[in-house]
Amino acid sequence: MENMKSPRLAYGEALAELGEKNEKVVALDADLAHATQTAIFAERFKSRFFNVGIAEQNLMGVAAGLALSGFIPFASTFAIFGAGRAFEQIRNTICYPNALNVKIVLTHAGITVGEDGGSHQAVEDISLMRSLPGMTVLVPCDAIETKKAVFAASNIDGPVYIRIARPVAPIITNEDHNFEPGRANVMRKGSDVAIFATGLMVAKALEAAAELEKEGISASVVNVHTIKPLDAETVLKEAARTKKVITVEEHSVIGGLGSAVAEILIENMPVRMKRIGISDVFGQSGTPDELLEYYGLTGENIIKAVKDIL
Repeated sequence: MENMKSPRLAYGEALAELGEKNEKVVALDADLAHATQTAIFAERFKSRFFNVGIAEQNLMGVAAGLALSGFIPFASTFAIFGAGRAFEQIRNTICYPNALNVKIVLTHAGITVGEDGGSHQAVEDISLMRSLPGMTVLVPCDAIETKKAVFAASNIDGPVYIRIARPVAPIITNEDHNFEPGRANVMRKGSDVAIFATGLMVAKALEAAAELEKEGISASVVNVHTIKPLDAETVLKEAARTKKVITVEEHSVIGGLGSAVAEILIENMPVRMKRIGISDVFGQSGTPDELLEYYGLTGENIIKAVKDIL
């Protein structure tokens, strides 16, 4: 467990650290502070923390008002409630009026929420958030990158969505890891196929690439921590070298990373491509590992997809 940590815990710790350095940072939650880990911030800065109760639409409205008052609000709840229930408020109250400086950090995204089931598993949130004009969309791959994403978001003038996973997950980066919004990280270089992954799937992609190497297959692994603005330069560079592309995400294949990469490729450099993700269905109840296996979000399935495309 030494190299494992929950991204949501890293978020809570990073937010509190950011609050120490910048008094304009405020935090808001919708009665889920212990689950989202914003409770860490609340304990240190009681006057800068606002629990609006189970009222996600109001959460976004209050955050917008605080942004207009010169603060840097971080608004958090579960992804299904923030991106889903409060979508209209994010669109019309935050993004539409000149892209207000609100940071929307939603936890418990994807199917790894686990036993809460499909009603609580947001697999369409990236699609919703990246469709909004002016919105930056960040999906960190581990706890270290989560902290970097929080600090980077605070320096972006405008709305930012950070998608945070719930479970304890492998730490695959280090403190020297360069995190720059809008610039993907090539974690492993290869010549036969390029695997673009985001969030918890980056670790799965690295595992798959290591196994493929044993069979003489050379795979690039690209950590796409910024879905919007997408790093088109890196996408095209990797596609040009390998001519074969696979995307992997804990999200619907409709509107997420796969769609974003396909949009770049189809207009500039059509190549063979396969998307791995949730195939137009809802989630269901189960442990995170059981669900990842059921929906094919495993190293084994990535290996199969690579062999199929080759």
